[in-house]
Amino acid sequence: VQLQASGGGLVQAGGSLRLSCAASGFTFDDYAIGWFRQAPGKEREGVSCISSGGGPTFYANSVKGRFAISRDNAKNTVYLQMNSLKPEDTAVYYCGRYDWCDVAGDTTKYALDYWGEGTQVTVSS
Repeated sequence: VQLQASGGGLVQAGGSLRLSCAASGFTFDDYAIGWFRQAPGKEREGVSCISSGGGPTFYANSVKGRFAISRDNAKNTVYLQMNSLKPEDTAVYYCGRYDWCDVAGDTTKYALDYWGEGTQVTVSS
């Protein structure tokens, strides 16, 4: 199982980035895929998750209305469009394979089983 996140970078507050997660080594259509982030000195935080069929999705309250997750099962890729970025969004972003997503809450602690190297997102004020 491999998941590779890309697309991070340095952006000014209010700007946008699109992260990509390329997956391989498993039947992509069978799994939910999600993003979580970790900033220095802070706990891991689930950001967003999309179910296997593109159905139920989860967004952390801190990103609702600003971030949008999507998946292209033909390309085994999940995207995270991040708009109106804030300095507090600065973190390393990871994509991971989840057994399921729950629209009502973050499932990172108990449904995440594989993840890859992260991509750094830095938002300057």
